[in-house]
Amino acid sequence: MSAETGSIRNRFEASLADLDVPVTRTTPEAFESTLETIVSDPVVGTPLPFEGVSVPSWVDDEPTPSTLEAATTSVTAASLGIADYGSVVLPSTPDGSEQVSLFPDLHVPVLREADLVADMSTAIERLGPQLRDGGSAIVATGPSATADMGALVKGAHGPKDVHVLVLENGGDDE
Repeated sequence: MSAETGSIRNRFEASLADLDVPVTRTTPEAFESTLETIVSDPVVGTPLPFEGVSVPSWVDDEPTPSTLEAATTSVTAASLGIADYGSVVLPSTPDGSEQVSLFPDLHVPVLREADLVADMSTAIERLGPQLRDGGSAIVATGPSATADMGALVKGAHGPKDVHVLVLENGGDDE
Protein backbone atom coordinates (compact mmCIF):
# COMPACT_ATOMS: atom_id res chain seq x y z
CA MET A 1 0.00 0.00 0.00
CA SER A 2 1.35 3.42 -0.91
CA ALA A 3 1.63 6.23 1.61
CA GLU A 4 -1.07 8.11 -0.32
CA THR A 5 -3.47 5.14 -0.12
CA GLY A 6 -2.79 4.83 3.61
CA SER A 7 -3.41 8.54 4.11
CA ILE A 8 -6.69 8.41 2.18
CA ARG A 9 -7.79 5.33 4.13
CA ASN A 10 -6.96 7.03 7.43
CA ARG A 11 -8.91 10.17 6.43
CA PHE A 12 -11.87 8.04 5.31
CA GLU A 13 -11.90 6.16 8.63
CA ALA A 14 -11.58 9.41 10.61
CA SER A 15 -14.48 10.96 8.68
CA LEU A 16 -16.60 7.86 9.39
CA ALA A 17 -15.67 8.06 13.09
CA ASP A 18 -16.88 11.69 13.13
CA LEU A 19 -20.24 10.38 11.86
CA ASP A 20 -20.33 7.56 14.46
CA VAL A 21 -20.16 5.06 11.59
CA PRO A 22 -18.05 1.98 12.29
CA VAL A 23 -15.70 0.69 9.61
CA THR A 24 -14.24 -2.79 9.43
CA ARG A 25 -11.43 -3.87 7.14
CA THR A 26 -11.28 -7.45 5.91
CA THR A 27 -9.78 -9.57 3.19
CA PRO A 28 -11.83 -11.27 0.50
CA GLU A 29 -11.02 -14.63 2.16
CA ALA A 30 -12.40 -13.47 5.53
CA PHE A 31 -15.34 -11.52 4.08
CA GLU A 32 -18.14 -13.94 5.03
CA SER A 33 -16.98 -14.49 8.62
CA THR A 34 -16.42 -10.74 9.08
CA LEU A 35 -19.84 -9.92 7.66
CA GLU A 36 -21.42 -12.43 10.02
CA THR A 37 -20.12 -10.42 13.02
CA ILE A 38 -21.73 -7.19 11.74
CA VAL A 39 -25.21 -8.14 10.54
CA SER A 40 -28.38 -9.27 12.26
CA ASP A 41 -31.01 -11.49 10.62
CA PRO A 42 -32.88 -11.28 8.38
CA VAL A 43 -30.35 -9.95 5.86
CA VAL A 44 -30.97 -8.84 2.27
CA GLY A 45 -28.38 -7.86 -0.28
CA THR A 46 -27.44 -7.46 -3.90
CA PRO A 47 -24.70 -9.26 -5.82
CA LEU A 48 -21.21 -7.86 -5.22
CA PRO A 49 -19.03 -7.04 -8.27
CA PHE A 50 -15.74 -7.93 -6.58
CA GLU A 51 -13.56 -10.87 -7.60
CA GLY A 52 -13.51 -13.58 -4.94
CA VAL A 53 -16.29 -11.95 -2.90
CA SER A 54 -20.00 -12.66 -3.00
CA VAL A 55 -22.92 -12.33 -0.65
CA PRO A 56 -23.17 -15.50 1.46
CA SER A 57 -26.02 -17.95 0.89
CA TRP A 58 -27.69 -16.79 4.12
CA VAL A 59 -28.20 -13.32 2.56
CA ASP A 60 -31.39 -13.01 0.49
CA ASP A 61 -30.05 -11.53 -2.75
CA GLU A 62 -33.42 -11.62 -4.50
CA PRO A 63 -35.62 -9.84 -1.96
CA THR A 64 -39.33 -9.40 -2.49
CA PRO A 65 -41.19 -6.41 -1.08
CA SER A 66 -42.17 -8.48 1.98
CA THR A 67 -38.64 -9.80 2.68
CA LEU A 68 -37.25 -6.31 2.15
CA GLU A 69 -39.74 -4.93 4.66
CA ALA A 70 -38.85 -7.67 7.20
CA ALA A 71 -35.07 -7.29 6.79
CA THR A 72 -33.04 -5.70 9.56
CA THR A 73 -29.77 -5.51 7.59
CA SER A 74 -28.81 -4.85 3.97
CA VAL A 75 -25.53 -5.50 2.17
CA THR A 76 -24.73 -3.71 -1.10
CA ALA A 77 -21.66 -2.72 -3.10
CA ALA A 78 -20.27 0.78 -3.01
CA SER A 79 -18.27 1.94 -6.01
CA LEU A 80 -16.33 4.66 -4.17
CA GLY A 81 -15.54 5.92 -0.69
CA ILE A 82 -14.89 9.67 -0.34
CA ALA A 83 -12.30 10.31 2.38
CA ASP A 84 -13.10 13.98 3.09
CA TYR A 85 -16.70 13.21 4.01
CA GLY A 86 -16.84 9.51 4.91
CA SER A 87 -19.34 9.16 2.07
CA VAL A 88 -19.94 6.05 0.00
CA VAL A 89 -21.17 6.06 -3.57
CA LEU A 90 -23.94 3.51 -4.13
CA PRO A 91 -24.44 2.86 -7.83
CA SER A 92 -27.87 2.18 -9.24
CA THR A 93 -28.13 -1.45 -10.35
CA PRO A 94 -30.74 -3.62 -12.06
CA ASP A 95 -30.85 -5.63 -8.80
CA GLY A 96 -32.50 -2.69 -7.01
CA SER A 97 -29.57 -1.71 -4.81
CA GLU A 98 -31.24 1.61 -3.93
CA GLN A 99 -34.21 -0.04 -2.23
CA VAL A 100 -32.02 -2.65 -0.57
CA SER A 101 -29.70 0.03 0.83
CA LEU A 102 -32.50 2.30 2.07
CA PHE A 103 -35.15 0.14 3.75
CA PRO A 104 -33.46 -1.97 6.48
CA ASP A 105 -32.32 -0.31 9.71
CA LEU A 106 -28.66 -1.29 9.18
CA HIS A 107 -26.90 -0.83 5.85
CA VAL A 108 -23.51 -2.45 5.21
CA PRO A 109 -21.90 -0.94 2.11
CA VAL A 110 -18.94 -2.99 0.86
CA LEU A 111 -16.11 -1.38 -1.10
CA ARG A 112 -12.54 -2.06 -2.12
CA GLU A 113 -9.76 -0.12 -0.44
CA ALA A 114 -8.56 0.68 -3.97
CA ASP A 115 -11.84 2.57 -4.51
CA LEU A 116 -11.18 5.15 -1.80
CA VAL A 117 -10.67 8.65 -3.19
CA ALA A 118 -9.52 11.78 -1.42
CA ASP A 119 -12.29 14.22 -2.19
CA MET A 120 -15.54 14.99 -4.00
CA SER A 121 -13.75 16.43 -7.04
CA THR A 122 -11.96 13.13 -7.60
CA ALA A 123 -15.19 11.20 -7.06
CA ILE A 124 -17.06 13.34 -9.61
CA GLU A 125 -14.18 12.94 -12.07
CA ARG A 126 -14.37 9.14 -11.74
CA LEU A 127 -18.19 9.05 -11.85
CA GLY A 128 -18.59 11.55 -14.68
CA PRO A 129 -18.49 9.15 -17.64
CA GLN A 130 -20.98 6.76 -16.02
CA LEU A 131 -23.37 9.58 -15.11
CA ARG A 132 -23.11 11.20 -18.54
CA ASP A 133 -24.03 7.82 -20.07
CA GLY A 134 -27.30 7.79 -18.11
CA GLY A 135 -26.17 5.93 -14.98
CA SER A 136 -27.06 7.11 -11.52
CA ALA A 137 -25.71 6.77 -8.01
CA ILE A 138 -26.46 7.83 -4.46
CA VAL A 139 -23.77 9.60 -2.43
CA ALA A 140 -24.59 8.51 1.13
CA THR A 141 -22.96 10.04 4.18
CA GLY A 142 -23.74 8.22 7.41
CA PRO A 143 -27.18 7.15 8.59
CA SER A 144 -30.30 8.88 7.40
CA ALA A 145 -31.20 11.77 9.71
CA THR A 146 -33.49 14.77 9.77
CA ALA A 147 -34.32 17.51 12.22
CA ASP A 148 -37.11 19.03 10.14
CA MET A 149 -39.66 18.70 12.92
CA GLY A 150 -37.43 19.52 15.91
CA ALA A 151 -35.23 16.86 17.50
CA LEU A 152 -32.85 14.82 15.37
CA VAL A 153 -34.50 11.64 14.09
CA LYS A 154 -32.37 8.84 12.64
CA GLY A 155 -33.72 6.56 9.93
CA ALA A 156 -36.36 8.93 8.63
CA HIS A 157 -35.40 8.51 4.96
CA GLY A 158 -33.08 5.51 5.05
CA PRO A 159 -31.05 3.34 7.40
CA LYS A 160 -30.71 4.24 11.08
CA ASP A 161 -27.21 2.76 11.16
CA VAL A 162 -24.39 2.21 8.68
CA HIS A 163 -21.34 -0.05 9.03
CA VAL A 164 -18.81 0.25 6.20
CA LEU A 165 -16.89 -2.88 5.19
CA VAL A 166 -13.63 -2.27 3.30
CA LEU A 167 -11.99 -5.06 1.30
CA GLU A 168 -8.21 -5.02 1.59
CA ASN A 169 -5.70 -6.54 -0.83
CA GLY A 170 -7.81 -7.82 -3.67
CA GLY A 171 -11.49 -7.87 -4.44
CA ASP A 172 -10.74 -6.60 -7.94
CA ASP A 173 -13.57 -5.93 -10.34
CA GLU A 174 -14.38 -8.94 -12.47
